[in-house]
Amino acid sequence: MALGLTTPKTGQEQLIPARRRVDWLLLGVAATSALFFLLVHGHLIDDTYITLSYARNLAFHGNWGLLADSTSNTATSPLNVLSLAALTFVLRDAVLAAGVLYVAGQVLLVQALRRVGAVAGLPRWFPVLAIAALTVNPLLVSSIGMEVELGAAGLCWLLVFSVERRPFAFGLVAGALTLVRVDLLLFAGVIFLIRRRFWVDGLRSVQGAALVAVPWFAFSWVVLGAAVPDTLVIKTLQGARQAWGKWEFGNGVGLYWQYLPGQTVLAFLCVGLAALAGSRWLVLVLRGNAACRKILPFAALAMAGAGHALAYVSLKVPPYHWYYGPGIVAATLFVCAVVAGSALRIERAAGTAAVVALIGASVVGYAGAGLPRDFAPFTSNYTTSAQYAEIGREVGRLAAGRTVASADEIGVLAYTCDCAIIDVFSDRGRMPGAIDELEARAGRLSRGLLRVNFAFFDYTVRPRKLDLALRRVQGAPPPDSLGSWTISAPMYGTARLYLVPAS
Repeated sequence: MALGLTTPKTGQEQLIPARRRVDWLLLGVAATSALFFLLVHGHLIDDTYITLSYARNLAFHGNWGLLADSTSNTATSPLNVLSLAALTFVLRDAVLAAGVLYVAGQVLLVQALRRVGAVAGLPRWFPVLAIAALTVNPLLVSSIGMEVELGAAGLCWLLVFSVERRPFAFGLVAGALTLVRVDLLLFAGVIFLIRRRFWVDGLRSVQGAALVAVPWFAFSWVVLGAAVPDTLVIKTLQGARQAWGKWEFGNGVGLYWQYLPGQTVLAFLCVGLAALAGSRWLVLVLRGNAACRKILPFAALAMAGAGHALAYVSLKVPPYHWYYGPGIVAATLFVCAVVAGSALRIERAAGTAAVVALIGASVVGYAGAGLPRDFAPFTSNYTTSAQYAEIGREVGRLAAGRTVASADEIGVLAYTCDCAIIDVFSDRGRMPGAIDELEARAGRLSRGLLRVNFAFFDYTVRPRKLDLALRRVQGAPPPDSLGSWTISAPMYGTARLYLVPAS
């Protein structure tokens, strides 16, 4: 098993002057991804706009917060925010910055797939098949603008530096992945341990990871009051309070199946295929099949994806669809690697046809609702982002500088209203109560970790006074409303959103 090989250049490639080379794969992926973002940017989900608000406020006001005039720490992915903020500062538009970052992520992803595929002896069309399967997956389409794309690119570069035996570069990417999402460190650990003679130069990997990750976490711990973003507390409490009823990550696929059966099948079919392919792959590896042993890095990625999912099951957090993203990315890449790496021509042809059919079905499923779509294929929002933008502008006019309590969803409203939309995501003064509640529910070890995490938290910050409130009502309208809007969504039906005086 030669996982430490590099991909040599052929003599013919070396004779071609660098200035005459055109990388058509990267160019095609960039162009296709840019056009695809133009198609989907109208239905970026509400949580994406939380990230965009952070990026815009950092770029234009130098403030780390959901609101321009106050600090908060509810951005789950620091690296995504920092990258978007840098692009927003230059481009002056956060949505455009999200598009540029998406295209860059796609290019980085396919380049990594090409390099690790070459080491594994996979055919040259493997990265095309894999990037196409990832691009049109309904759940991943619905996560554009979130950190899933950066995470996917980072995971593939982990594989590259693992098979190329570049421990320090591996560590740098592992550190960056930790800033994309802390839980992605699990993937880095599994891929690190599965590498042959992983302990050789292992300290170099640790040094690289620390060089990237420690400065940010130290800054966040001391300056922002918590090393890990406050969303850890918020989302864990949502699970403990059963904010989604009986639904949690472990059974959340059933919720999406109820409301979005076709999209759910298209999104999660790759996980089932990965389980089947994994069983066959393991049997062949135990029999000494050389072709299967070469794709061990992709198998490690799939195993890490399964472990990541089990960790989320144990946390019992709500089934936000993008939480399933890393597992779907890992499963899809493993399936494509198994198909492309099959030594039997008939198996390779049949597997490729199955993946291509899934890609085609996903394209048809996306376009079947009409173009441009109002909703992302997966959504748990109360209405479209376009309508929230209209409501946000009207709320800003009606509020006239007064604070407004959110009705559970805050992203697009905070981005468009030019006013203070208040909830635990935007108002740090509401965090002490949440921290105390989670500590009361936690065991001794978890309670100790929470206290260390919030050692520098400023508990003297008081909640902002509320002047107005948004209320989502499906029954009789509340009295004294200043404005109202009809909203509807696939999972929640139709309701009215009212702006009323805060009680």
